[in-house]
Amino acid sequence: MVRRILLGSQLRRLREARGITREEAGYSIRASESKISRMELGRVGFKPRDVADLLTLYGVTDDADREPLLSLAHTSSVAGWWHSYNDVLPGWFQTYVGLEAAASGIAAYELQFVHGLLQSEDYAHAVVVSGHRGVLPTAEVDRRVALRMERQKLLLSENAPDLHCVLDESALRRAYGGRAVMTEQLRLLEEFSERPHVTLQVVPFARGGHGAESGAFTVLRFAQRELADIVYLEQLTSALYLDKKDEVRQYLRVFGRLTEFAASPEETRTLLRDLRQQL
Repeated sequence: MVRRILLGSQLRRLREARGITREEAGYSIRASESKISRMELGRVGFKPRDVADLLTLYGVTDDADREPLLSLAHTSSVAGWWHSYNDVLPGWFQTYVGLEAAASGIAAYELQFVHGLLQSEDYAHAVVVSGHRGVLPTAEVDRRVALRMERQKLLLSENAPDLHCVLDESALRRAYGGRAVMTEQLRLLEEFSERPHVTLQVVPFARGGHGAESGAFTVLRFAQRELADIVYLEQLTSALYLDKKDEVRQYLRVFGRLTEFAASPEETRTLLRDLRQQL
């Protein structure tokens, strides 16, 4: 599913850049306009031959440019590790987990929770329980927490992405699970902040308002230059995935302002230690 979304998104951009209609693209591979639309949305599988023909139509003839996209077509139906959590993983979030696992860079702003990749097991448990109080059976809570811990292994892997996370101070002041749980969570954040591929910054209350009034967001970037950045916006029962350049550029601009406004990584470690001592 994730590979299909990435490939479909890139095919749409290539088509639009050449001024080719969906109808014309469909004709070139003996398919309908609606089939092209479904392909570009990642809702159907891809035949490598069709992708090769579309790339030729879109003027992508260099082997170095074609190979990553053809590789995506060949592997677009391969299931990721997260599919074993289908029982507790909504389809819209399954897509995000797959994109997260494929990303080479992650830029995230959070204001209510500590980012999922940086949560301790007890903190994750407290967050899941608070969001579904009295609704989820214990076994399902445990499965959701296990999924979150499995995601965290990404940061400990050999090919870990670069994570730049900006947390609002409110995320650290909201004591999910009580003092002991938050103390451990703050210690873990400090530990993660020392890792070479993790940059952690906090926006202190004392600095006043800032430019991220729209709320939490994540920008996912990929090593393959053929794949565009994607902005992830989570909602209560669904999510938005934005990949248009102008939209992504605006979110990156806001994230850049946040990093300038927030405490530096060194100041953030001091703030984490101070908050831990207060607890």
